[in-house]
Amino acid sequence: MTSTACSVRKLFSIVLSPFHAFKRRSPLASYITGRVCTMAFMLFILGFAIFGLMALAPGDIVDQIMMQQLFSENQGRVNLNREGLRTEQMEAQRKALGLDQPFYIQYFKWLNRVFLHGDLGVSLISRAPVSFLIASRLPNSILLNVISLVLITVVSFILGVYFSTKAGSGADLAVTFFALVLHAFPGILLLILLQLFASVTGLFPVTGYPPFPFSEAPGRFVFSYAHHIFLPLLAAFLGGIGGTLRMIRATMLDQLGQPYITSLRSRGIAEWRVYFTHAFRNTLNPYITGSANLLAGLFSGSLILEIIFAYPGIGRLMYEAVMQQDVNLVLANLMFVSFLVLLGMVISDVCLALVDPRIRFGKE
Repeated sequence: MTSTACSVRKLFSIVLSPFHAFKRRSPLASYITGRVCTMAFMLFILGFAIFGLMALAPGDIVDQIMMQQLFSENQGRVNLNREGLRTEQMEAQRKALGLDQPFYIQYFKWLNRVFLHGDLGVSLISRAPVSFLIASRLPNSILLNVISLVLITVVSFILGVYFSTKAGSGADLAVTFFALVLHAFPGILLLILLQLFASVTGLFPVTGYPPFPFSEAPGRFVFSYAHHIFLPLLAAFLGGIGGTLRMIRATMLDQLGQPYITSLRSRGIAEWRVYFTHAFRNTLNPYITGSANLLAGLFSGSLILEIIFAYPGIGRLMYEAVMQQDVNLVLANLMFVSFLVLLGMVISDVCLALVDPRIRFGKE
């Protein structure tokens, strides 16, 4: 038994020896490769779970298509029942769409179509290419979330670093209190309150997107877009500023209490250099780690935001696809958003490895 275990261990060491050699030769490249492989595996498992959950949902898109056809044939008379549906036609349509097969076979066929042919399929409702639908909505969501992330980052660092120098003062206590309130405030309630504010005052539109396309009047569209997106952007900003500001302030205070800061001050180093050259740099690690979670929170939170403000983004498209049980569109949406979130986490890990050599050498 011992000899068998030694043989297995030796076999594993032979198989893994190229990977160990690669890690010793290029630790950063090895670290990035490992994170990318982990992301690919997580996407595979996520897609499998999505197909399984969609298969468990009652009914399918064929039921909706047939109901719509029968409704139009009856000219709006809602006297339909399940026994009246054309069963043979429904089964033939399920077979044509591939919905008669087990969900795991559907999933592997989808993977084959995506990776070998680059085809995300067509929407089962609108019959438009899924790639076109995503491409038409994705820039709006990315623009909203990137602007929110930049604003949250800049304002959090400015206020967090500044009030860490004023710890214990009245202003510091007030800012910390409001940051805690914003962090704990329900996001959906904030969106509803902003929507009511826009409706009552009339200062801002109740929708988050102009009613005309960019190609019609580019200059007017930019100003109209800024006016429409102000409240959704404010909601995303207020939802993320509280936790990020508190984290940066707490990290700065922790760094300022470290012995190396006392040593620097005793050597006569200028105070601004102590703050920005030494203490501030060490606050980047927790923020880089938290920024991936912040980005994920922004994308997941934008689903409710886009529904309430009628903003034509990827979250609202996904909501409509789920309500219509459009399997191709749901899967492509979720996989694409999950890919963006996981990519953000990989980028944050790589940035951590760049600023902290201990991580890329496996000593975290």
